[in-house]
Amino acid sequence: MSEPVPTTAAPSTTRGGGGPLQPVILGADIGVYAMARSFHEAYGVRSVVVAGAALGPVAHSRIVDHEIVADGHDPRQLVDRLLEVARRMSDRRLLLMANSDWLVRVVVQHRAELEPYYVVPFLSEDLLDQISDKATFAEICDRLDISVPRTIVQDFTSADEAGWAPAPVDLDYPLIAKAASSADYQDVEFEGKKKVFEIATPDELVWLWGALRGAGFRGRFVVQELVPGDDTQMRSITAYVDSRGEITLLCCAHVLLEEHTPSGLGNPAAMITYRDDAMLEQARRFLTSTGYRGFANFDVKVDPRTGLFRFFEVNPRIGRNNYYVTAAGANPMRFVVEDHVEGRAVEPVVVEREVLYSIVPHRLLLRYVRDPQLAARVRRLVRSRATAHPLAYGKDLSPRRRAYVWAAKINQVRKFRRYYPEVTDTGF
Repeated sequence: MSEPVPTTAAPSTTRGGGGPLQPVILGADIGVYAMARSFHEAYGVRSVVVAGAALGPVAHSRIVDHEIVADGHDPRQLVDRLLEVARRMSDRRLLLMANSDWLVRVVVQHRAELEPYYVVPFLSEDLLDQISDKATFAEICDRLDISVPRTIVQDFTSADEAGWAPAPVDLDYPLIAKAASSADYQDVEFEGKKKVFEIATPDELVWLWGALRGAGFRGRFVVQELVPGDDTQMRSITAYVDSRGEITLLCCAHVLLEEHTPSGLGNPAAMITYRDDAMLEQARRFLTSTGYRGFANFDVKVDPRTGLFRFFEVNPRIGRNNYYVTAAGANPMRFVVEDHVEGRAVEPVVVEREVLYSIVPHRLLLRYVRDPQLAARVRRLVRSRATAHPLAYGKDLSPRRRAYVWAAKINQVRKFRRYYPEVTDTGF
């Protein structure tokens, strides 16, 4: 393994001493609950969740304590509440986690305030700026001979100027358009907003540029060639790089179905864990060459025309669907705790166990898996009970929680009926 780049690595913040472990997590979505569940499974601890509301995934939970702020989108309120929690829990070893791009950025930008009280196991701000931008990510991958879709950048930072005009796009239609940095796009609102746009014609692209400019978006958008293939061509990789620069955890999964709501498009809804060394080696190359630290989550698609792995992006966090790693036998919270809290080196793990992770009913899932061999794998895992739903935690299933998990599954049926009633050859 080549040496990491020392200038981009965040400083070690290992905290020893007495007192029980106390996870503190920003956010309130299903990924936050999954982390709280993993902490509880590994250490028997309740997590403190700091957010603007106790949303369904974390509501009425026995493994979560809530810290509600008036405005969950205000970084200052979040940081102030974190400092308040730290003062109240000064006798505990506080580990701070976040699981959305903009919340990771809040933590990293306020590291100097938070690190005297918390373990902050995230990458440096400089590297965050580089890798969280999809345009810069593509440039890094090109240098490392990692395949990405052809990418053109549209810069809106000077869109207020009278002479501003969009850059020409010479890609074949349909194409894909999305914000280069999701943090820049987080609070932009306009009718028809989506996480990812499939653009069928030049007129649709003109409309999107106008909508973004009119809504005050002043970041960068990328347009990319559309890699064909339905959701089953997608792959997910989760990794952890410790404070020494060692990649101690690698886990990948074959995506079966993604969410298709406008705000959730591209989030895996079902996947099977497995091991693919050729794909993992490319992720390893990226992490090592950039001097990465902490959790990372890669989105990859197999190009059916060539068989190549096309890397779409890396998320600077563990990912919304992180429980698939725990379900496959490698609880990721153990890696960060032993590294940053206990200061111990962890023997590297590459996950091999096959498990079906799904937040949708299995019958619904099988409607969207057209490949007979994949469908057979799903049925085999269901029969053998090698399945996992992050919200269905036996130690946290009060009657209200049971009702919520049941309702969440039914709601998935409604959402797919509305937004993705039939499988398409592109996943859109």
